[in-house]
Formats: sequence, C-alpha cells, structure tokens
Amino acid sequence: MTKFDLYETVTNEIIASIEEGTPAWRKPWTGETGGAAFPLRSNGEGYRGINVLMLWLVASKRGYRSAYWFTYRQAKEAGAQVKRGEKGATVVKYGTVAREDEATGSEKAIPYLKSYTVFNAEQIEGLPASFYGTAAEEARDLGTKTDPELEAFFAATGAEIRTSEDPRAYYDLIGDFIHMPPVSTFHSAAGYFSTLAHETCHWTGASSRLDRFEKFNDCKAYAFEELIAEIGNCMVCAHLGLTPDFGQSGAYIKGWLR
Repeated sequence: MTKFDLYETVTNEIIASIEEGTPAWRKPWTGETGGAAFPLRSNGEGYRGINVLMLWLVASKRGYRSAYWFTYRQAKEAGAQVKRGEKGATVVKYGTVAREDEATGSEKAIPYLKSYTVFNAEQIEGLPASFYGTAAEEARDLGTKTDPELEAFFAATGAEIRTSEDPRAYYDLIGDFIHMPPVSTFHSAAGYFSTLAHETCHWTGASSRLDRFEKFNDCKAYAFEELIAEIGNCMVCAHLGLTPDFGQSGAYIKGWLR
C-alpha cells in the first residue's frame, strides 16, 4: 500500500489552485467557477484543520457549491447513492492509539494519521434538497472603467492579452497569452491592472524571453516564480503610480516563503 503523503497532497492542490488563477487570497473581481461554503460532514458538523483547506480546494477546482461531504457508507445509510464514476476527495483523521511502553510497562499514546475518501453531496443522488448547493456567483458588471494610459503601457509590452467572461486571471504558458476577466467585473481599475501586472511578470518567464520555466520545475522553484511575479507586481505598480495592495501581496509572499 502506498503511504499517503499529506504534505505533498496539500502542496499539489494549492499549486493547482494558483495555476488556475483563482486562489482565495487574490481575486479582486466578481464571478467564480465554483467553491463551496465552509465544509461540513454529513451530520452538519464542521471539518477542522487541514481538511478545511483540502475540501475547499477540491470544491473550488470541481465547481461544487454544496458544503456537505459524505463517505460512501454514509451516503448509503442516508438512502442515497454515489454517482457512477465519481472521484472522491481525500481527508485525514488524526488520532492516538494506546501502546504499552516495553521499557516502563506504562501506556503511551502513539499518534497516527489516517486518510479516507469523501464525496460532495453534488456527487450523490437521492439526498434531500437541503444538502445541495446554490448556483455559482455570476460575474457582475460593476461599471469599472479602464485607464487608456495603463492599457497602452501593457499593450506596449507585446504580451497578448485575451479577455472573456471566464472569471479567471492567468498566464497560459503553452499558448503564450494572458487571460483576464473584463475590467468592468473588478472592484477597481487598480485591482485590474495590479492583477494584470502579476500575470505579465509571469509572461516574462517564457523561453523566448527570460526562460525561467525550463530551469525551475519543482515545488520550491514554482514558489520562487510566484515570488518573482508578486514582487514584480509591486514594482510595476509603483512605477505606474498605482498603490500596490501591500497587505495582500505581503500575505501572498509570506505563504510562498514557507
């Protein structure tokens, strides 16, 4: 049996969230592709610890809106059935088991970590309606206007910037383009151009420019690339006369420094 690596699993999920352009700590625009409320067990009890993050990331990635998660057995006991072909999410249980200390004869608590699989209510047929989620938040036109001078600055970089109703901001390495949601869905023009500055810094790393991505291909290297993009974002904003969101950028950078 392959040993479950909690840290590798969580790290990979966090990286996937950032690659999709939708990490919770950096989204100054409206609209979302998914993501549920605080995750709950089938009995309504809230998950704790790292399980909250793990289930939030899965819900965000797959677009689940329901907060409820069931084991296969719990679904059956509720008179429901997991849909054929559905893939579960991994959660973990921390606990201790009593073992006798051979040297002293006294009992000692040995910690253990066990993983098991749960399914979101939206993967299950036959549950009461109260277990199912609501529709994803639609992008809202907030009336935010662009800045022609800033538009001209980013156009002059030569980066291909595509805009669609897809509520994600990201740099596509294969296609060599930046995708942005409409500026009107952002809470401010500064938020739009700060996000664009971050993605443009990623754009500089392509093989035809600074060639960073071929050299850096592990988790630590990916963290380094995110530091480049976020610190670069602050520097570009300062150059353009925009005030960077230092609180948000600081939290972002602190997370990657770990």
